[in-house]
Amino acid sequence: MEIAQQAIPLPISTIAERLGICAEQIEPYGRFKAKIPLNVLEARPYRREGRLVLVTAVSPTPAGEGKTTTTVGLGDALTRLGEKAMLCLREPALGPVFGMKGGAAGGGYAQVIPMEDINLHFTGDFPAIAAANNLLAAMIDNHIFHGNALGIDPRRVTWRRVLDVNDRTLRDIVTGLGGINNGLPREAGFDIVPASEVMAVFCLATSLADLRDRLGNIVIGRTYDKRPVLARNLKAHGAMAALLRDALAPNLVQTMEHTPAFVHGGPFANIAHGTNTVIATQAALGLADWVVTEAGFGADLGAEKYFDIVCRRYGLRPAVSVVVTTVRAMKYHGGVEVADLTAPDVTAVRRGLVNLERHVETLREVFGQKVVVAINHRAEDAPDEVDTILEAAAAMGVRAVEARHFAEGGAGAEDLARAVLEVASDDPAEPTYAYPLDGSLWDKLRDVASKVYRAKDINASAAIRRTLRQLEDEGFGELPVCVAKTQYSFSTDPKLRGAPEGHIVDVREVRLSAGAEFVVMVCGSIMTMPGLPARPSAESIDVLPDGSIVGLF
Repeated sequence: MEIAQQAIPLPISTIAERLGICAEQIEPYGRFKAKIPLNVLEARPYRREGRLVLVTAVSPTPAGEGKTTTTVGLGDALTRLGEKAMLCLREPALGPVFGMKGGAAGGGYAQVIPMEDINLHFTGDFPAIAAANNLLAAMIDNHIFHGNALGIDPRRVTWRRVLDVNDRTLRDIVTGLGGINNGLPREAGFDIVPASEVMAVFCLATSLADLRDRLGNIVIGRTYDKRPVLARNLKAHGAMAALLRDALAPNLVQTMEHTPAFVHGGPFANIAHGTNTVIATQAALGLADWVVTEAGFGADLGAEKYFDIVCRRYGLRPAVSVVVTTVRAMKYHGGVEVADLTAPDVTAVRRGLVNLERHVETLREVFGQKVVVAINHRAEDAPDEVDTILEAAAAMGVRAVEARHFAEGGAGAEDLARAVLEVASDDPAEPTYAYPLDGSLWDKLRDVASKVYRAKDINASAAIRRTLRQLEDEGFGELPVCVAKTQYSFSTDPKLRGAPEGHIVDVREVRLSAGAEFVVMVCGSIMTMPGLPARPSAESIDVLPDGSIVGLF
């Protein structure tokens, strides 16, 4: 945070002008951030020949791998090499900021700024998404209270309220208590904002009209005779779109080295599809020659959904995928506990390499990607530990580069940028996918589980199987699947490190996201409303008398 506060940003109008957008065309939010109106972007071509770089990672560890930091460092390095580069990142959610993970604006000398603004409220997109979500929830209860003309079965209302802070006590609640004037008592609950279908719709919409249509297609529950009820049946989608009108315009900021960055949208990859808005990516491809984007968590979660849901639907073709790893991550997957990760241990690095190898195999064999491995350097890394990863990557037939962007900024990632440019020199291959869309929902999940997670099989109750068959009978069978599961393992058990295989993926719940156009498969014990840890990050955050924020990381 201190490094970010010492940075000297350029006026956001200057950053926009570097992209060919004049100062009069932007909507400034202060001096260093702005929204680019949709009509300005629509007047520019979306160049499909533009080069897109996807940054993903190994399975996350408590030590952190620095995927956003690497994305920023790579973008700055491309700029330093004379390329016209731009970043597309997700907005941080307040839950992790105040919980355990911390902020998501990068780190060290590879950050997007203004860091405090980006991590705290930013331009108000998340509050707008929460308001749209909760307006729909309120209109559902209001409709039932005032006669229930649609015949909504209160027991079958699936739409939940959202909040952008972690709060385990709100996962399951009862609403309508306190008497007849407070509505009909029913079971309900809260999710965190990034888990809202409104967030997914927001990130996948291509225009304001598309946003409105998708919001109208949201299924909020069922009638007494089990027919689906849509948000448009409640006449809620117009007002929801109105709340999101300004938010839909991408947010323009800059890195500490003045590389332009769109920071827009914020779904988590462990409970949603985990990538920034399609509008921002398509706009960036019309503004820059190289666009570096990231997908949440490991390649088994964010990257899988990026290819199977986003790339397939919108014709995006990453020229190369960068897999971020660290020496500490390899030791952790090799069985070393967090407290001992700073001690040199080449043997543990070798044991943990199975995790990196699995992610590389997935990207190459399942999705047809060219791959570069980025070793995010830390000061305590021993040379022989780094060499062990480099040698393993060479044995896999992929380029691996040690990158020092955290300590050195873009200059420390120039070798990584050169590797990306070299590997991406040929035209990107047509992406392949984990499953065909014309298969059953069950078969799609089984394909993801077997090809990506290396599971032996999938399992679900008879009730869940009936739900899947019902969705197929109602015309939702050709939608892709979005798996919600732990990010810490290829399995649904977060304690299984490395590269487990032969396990069973248990499906606990199925959620239809008709507006987002995918079916969510909730697996294992994953929660869509996290709780705070014993010592939340919020305890260290404060504001000084001069207004300076401290303790944010």
